Amino acid sequence: QVQLVESGGGLVQPGGSLRLTCTASGSSISSYLMGWYRQAPGKQREVVAEIQISTTTNYADAVKGRFTISRDNAKNTVYLQMNSLKPEDTAVYYCNAHIAVRPTVAFDYWGQGTQVTVSP
Repeated sequence: QVQLVESGGGLVQPGGSLRLTCTASGSSISSYLMGWYRQAPGKQREVVAEIQISTTTNYADAVKGRFTISRDNAKNTVYLQMNSLKPEDTAVYYCNAHIAVRPTVAFDYWGQGTQVTVSP
């Protein structure tokens, strides 16, 4: 199993930048699909970005070109660099680790979340 802790959230003005960090413990993330999700109050959780074991990345259309996900397996850490932030980016951001141990059995692990608020 793996434990995840997010950090780096805060209050930022539109157009500003922020870098989120997901620090893992208990297990190496090298065998996990890692991702960032976000959830605004009263809204459904949505995927923001994913990075595969191969380091192939995937982004939601809303953040493409502005956000960058990366992983440092040696440090057991995943990052989300957020640039050109918009008010609609305001949400709690969660780190996710996913692993399929059998074709029909998979596990998902979540951090506690970190608040990102974009406001003038």
